[in-house]
Formats: sequence, C-alpha cells, structure tokens
Amino acid sequence: MARFSANLGFLWTDVPLPDAIRRAAAAGFEAVECHFPFDVDTAAVNAALDETGLPMLGLNTTRGDTAAGDFGLSALKGREEEARAAITQAIDYAHTIGCQNVHVMAGKGGDERTFLSNLAFAAYEARDLNIGILIEPINHHDAEDYFLWSIEQAADYVEVIGAPNLKIMFDCYHVQVMQGDLERRLEAHMPQVGHIQIAAAPSRGEPDEGEISYERLIPAIDAMGYDGFIGAEYKPRTTTDEGLGWMTAFSS
Repeated sequence: MARFSANLGFLWTDVPLPDAIRRAAAAGFEAVECHFPFDVDTAAVNAALDETGLPMLGLNTTRGDTAAGDFGLSALKGREEEARAAITQAIDYAHTIGCQNVHVMAGKGGDERTFLSNLAFAAYEARDLNIGILIEPINHHDAEDYFLWSIEQAADYVEVIGAPNLKIMFDCYHVQVMQGDLERRLEAHMPQVGHIQIAAAPSRGEPDEGEISYERLIPAIDAMGYDGFIGAEYKPRTTTDEGLGWMTAFSS
C-alpha cells in the first residue's frame, strides 16, 4: 500500500516549518520533505521530527540568485564554486536534521560536463553520511530552459556517474507535462528511481483531477516493487487541509 510524504515546500506554507511537520503528522502523512529550509533553526526542525516520528526525506540545494532568474546552479559553467557551496550547505543541513536525500538543482541553460562534475562532487561528499543525491527533470513550462528536462537524460547521468547514492527523483507532474507515458518510463527506470512525487497535470493541484489517473498509476507503481514514499508535491486549490480528501482513496 502506498505511503505518502507531505512536501512542505507547498503544503502548510502558512506556518513555520516545524509546525508544518506537526500538521503533516496530524493529517496522516508518514513522512515529510521540504524545499529550502536553510533559514530555519535545525534544533526546531529536529524537535518537530522527534515529536512526530516522521522521517525527513529530502531538501533542495538553493536556487541561487532568484531575482536574476536563477533556478539552481549545478549545471552552470563558470559558477562551480557557488554550486559546490550550495551542495555543501544542503548536505550539512541534511546531515544535521537526519534528512535522507538532497536534490541537486541543475539550473537553467547549463553545460553537461559542469553538471556531471558537480554531481560527482555531491555524491562523493554525501556518501559517507548515508545521504542520497537526487536529480529531478523539471518541465520547461514551469522553468523555461531548465537543463535537466527528461527522464532518459537523468538516467544517462546516473549511469555515467555510477555512484550508488545518486538516483532520480521521478516527479510524475513534470514528466507528464514534458514527456508523458508515465507507467512505461517508471517501469523502464525503476532501478534508478530514488523518490517519486505526484500532483495533478496540468494544474499541479491535488492529485485527484486532470490527465493522470493516480488511482491506476499508484497501484502500478506498487506492482513494480517500489517500496519508498510517494511525495505529495502539489499546490493546494484552496487550503492544504481542505484538499486532503484525495488521500482517502489510498487509505485502505
């Protein structure tokens, strides 16, 4: 049976991260993940995680200078020092709160050799801390010219690096918008998948509308042998609590 993680980058954003962790536990989520928690005191995050017993599955490297249009740094040639500082920051924070994975954001535009070099750095730095490194294809409607945009591209990079702690974050929303054919792509690349996320497409709202039939796809994912959590990374239509009815279909 599917186990769901609340992505607190989008859910319960009206309260501080430690309180959002508590809200997720009260709502029945079995894990949490977040985006950019670096301004939040790690002691407060750890207290909430200890109190609820929820694992923190992942966080992202910083996007960089968002005012200048940055959406990640790790594929950007000439900005290797910034990219590696962001990777180190994310790994250090993850280690302090017991977070299982770091999503290394590629950025817009970019260069393959630069990205591969920074991924190798990230995988090496995280290896002895038992932290996974995730890479996520992101669609060009939400992030124009994002360097990493296809599952096949991500799979090639995972194979080239060859690090056991480097995996793909398969976001069903992004893949549907950019490529489609979710079940076939999941089946083809499941050995390389480290985490799965869901949202409706094309709205990115609760996963109970739109093009993706999660009532069929999630059982198919179970049948493929995936035993990780499925991250609810969607933008609520109204409030987070009012939109949680979708979880009922997967509760038994």
